[in-house]
Amino acid sequence: MTTSAKASAVNPSALSGVRFLLTQRIEDLDTSAASLDTRLADAADAREELRRRTEESEKRWRGLLEHLAGVDPDELDNAFRSLARFRADLAAVDERFRDVSARLIDLRSEQEVLRSVFRSLDDLAAEVAPHVDNSRVRSASRQVFQIIEEERMRIARDMHDGPAQSMANLVLQAEILERLIQRDPAQVVKELADFKDGVRAVLEDTRRLIFDLRPMTLDDLGLVPTLRKFVKDYGDKAGVNAQLRVMGEETRLPGSYEPTIFRIVQEALNNARKHAVARNVEVLINFHGDSVTAVIRDDGVGMDVAAVEARLEGNKNLGLISMRERADLEKGTMEIRSETGRGTEVRASFRL
Repeated sequence: MTTSAKASAVNPSALSGVRFLLTQRIEDLDTSAASLDTRLADAADAREELRRRTEESEKRWRGLLEHLAGVDPDELDNAFRSLARFRADLAAVDERFRDVSARLIDLRSEQEVLRSVFRSLDDLAAEVAPHVDNSRVRSASRQVFQIIEEERMRIARDMHDGPAQSMANLVLQAEILERLIQRDPAQVVKELADFKDGVRAVLEDTRRLIFDLRPMTLDDLGLVPTLRKFVKDYGDKAGVNAQLRVMGEETRLPGSYEPTIFRIVQEALNNARKHAVARNVEVLINFHGDSVTAVIRDDGVGMDVAAVEARLEGNKNLGLISMRERADLEKGTMEIRSETGRGTEVRASFRL
């Protein structure tokens, strides 16, 4: 295939999206590898210490056996129990060391494969580069990294204002409880009730953040059950009437369609909460057999779609950019319909 033919066959936006996802996965693996390296070092230190203590215990046990006639039975029993405990702990640490080592090897292997794929994509991008508007590619890259940075800032802010602050308060409460135990046991019982409520609140905040990052129900139950919870929680939090409707035969979607559609719905609802001033929001998921369509409607203030689209190149609305990038990556289509004062409709369609 000639270079010009390759250029026409390759979707630069999709290629950029795949490279971006690979970069993110490689970064995640780097973080996991660093964590495993730390755990491996800790396990190695623990193993060496347990080996030393086991050898000392074995030496003591052998010494007792050599002078068995004059040994106190309790001392012999204690020595045996100590040796058995050290051997069991050493076996557990050895098993943990082997497990972490195996996981680290698998992780490093996956990294090498992904890096090889990334290099191949770099070669392909270089071949089609003369036919691509480099300024637009650079602009798209800046937008992608800006989206990542804003998302990280949002997560950091939510963690700081939510669970981190609450856990600091719990530590303070625990210190107060320690002082009260001797002075006023009855007051401790009362304070413990408040402490448990605080723990539950932190747990709920943490679960919400985990759901925002990657809902576990998306993998376990699928798109529709996840959206039911998300839309309900969104309505409660935003104080609007939020409804989910499902048309057609509900089914699990292949590949990355489910997380893609969920993120588009999530971003569309976030935009509605920030800008629309809506009272009613509806999410419609329509299963057509060989395709699926997601529609998000609100009755808010609306917008001038042409003006908003014109500002995308200037990074004015990264949410819309991320929705379009996700749709393009799965070879889908996304359309925004809106008029000032007449609400907004976002429609994303995918062929399966």
